[in-house]
Amino acid sequence: MMSEISNQLTDLKKTLPESCTLVAVSKTKPSSDVLQAYQTGHLDFGENKVQELTSKAEELPKDIRWHMIGHLQRNKVKYIAPFVHLIHGVDSLKLLKEINKQGKKVDRVIDCLLQIHIAEEDTKFGLDKIELMEILNGQQLKEMINVRIIGLMGMATFTENQDQIRREFKSLKSIFEEIKNSDHTNVQLNTLSMGMSGDYQIALEEGSNMVRIGSAIFGARNY
Repeated sequence: MMSEISNQLTDLKKTLPESCTLVAVSKTKPSSDVLQAYQTGHLDFGENKVQELTSKAEELPKDIRWHMIGHLQRNKVKYIAPFVHLIHGVDSLKLLKEINKQGKKVDRVIDCLLQIHIAEEDTKFGLDKIELMEILNGQQLKEMINVRIIGLMGMATFTENQDQIRREFKSLKSIFEEIKNSDHTNVQLNTLSMGMSGDYQIALEEGSNMVRIGSAIFGARNY
């Protein structure tokens, strides 16, 4: 018998294009909930706190692809470097350097998304376009052989104004299109991660191919 979580996940997947990766955001939810979703065959799960990510990774099946979707502090990178599938929120050159350093220690190339600040809120993290270009065109990135930049990530303003949300996603998509043919060895831009439970449909319409959805699968957060 399928659980409510399994049903929600299965129904949601039917509405997404095949080209879109669904990251099921399990933050604050118990491992048993993740397991119910995993048993449908789903493998991509996202957490926004390192401690929660590492403890779930220890408890749950090893073929799960763990996404670090929250703000990542440099001193925490070492805890997830051995196993993390994708780091979504790389918002500084210093953080990228630390990921490269820890990737080297565990002999892994760690996939990353550069987070772009598109929201009209100061609470959101991210690079502006000038900082993005400085990273992509800088000599330091070329020397980081233990990271691979595979795309961009952005979060829209938390607002009811759908025109504003659409405008912000559109701006991120246009930056992505402008830089996706970067010819650096460790830059292969194919992922545009934008859209969460409240705005993923707009994000898909604006070109997202990775959405981060939690409450629409697992229900309201447990704070």
